[in-house]
Amino acid sequence: MRCIMANEQDLPDCPVETALALMGDHWKILIVRDLLTGTKRFGELKKSLTGISQKVLTQHLRRMEESGLVHRQVYAEVPPRVEYSLTEMGQSLKIIHDALRQWGEDYKKQLKKGSSNMT
Repeated sequence: MRCIMANEQDLPDCPVETALALMGDHWKILIVRDLLTGTKRFGELKKSLTGISQKVLTQHLRRMEESGLVHRQVYAEVPPRVEYSLTEMGQSLKIIHDALRQWGEDYKKQLKKGSSNMT
């Protein structure tokens, strides 16, 4: 398994900045969302992430692999098969994903509650 973790000297001093540097893009958290349910092939991820281009998905998966968040498994088959899964470090993002999901649900409920009070 090839894993090139970010060099500690290259990371910001602030832990929040570090997390944002690694996961600050909305596509990355959605990739984590999809991989939390298990291993996926590139096409499955592309289909699930409406609006993402092949180029952008490839770039994000590569960066996440280099950061040690995603594992890329290549099978020597014809046609080639490549699968992506979360590493242990990537799995540790579940708590953040769950907190974002809960916050989003609460926000939508509050908006709905607020809009019904306005009518």
